[in-house]
Amino acid sequence: MAQGIQTVGDQNFEAEVVSSDLPVLVDFSAVWCGPCKALEPIVKEVAGEYAGKLKVVKVDIDESPGVAARFAIRGVPTVIVVKGGREVKRQVGLVPKPKLVALFKDEL
Repeated sequence: MAQGIQTVGDQNFEAEVVSSDLPVLVDFSAVWCGPCKALEPIVKEVAGEYAGKLKVVKVDIDESPGVAARFAIRGVPTVIVVKGGREVKRQVGLVPKPKLVALFKDEL
């Protein structure tokens, strides 16, 4: 995965996301999802630009059905912002970078 983006799943989600001191942008996606592939470069840019302020992780819904079910992920891509162990914002679908940044900007 790209530098600054960690792949997490059912086994390490709690430790890497819920227990994080930083706000976490969680990108729920799947390898077969076209819009997910289109969102990936935007997420990589965000991870680079906000390194040290925002943790960015990726969850493959097929490989981690437990996490996907926990957050009631019904479609991909879905991006959520987790702060203090709780979901604070959610965006479903492919969005331009300014809209993605607006999703977490207030949480930094």
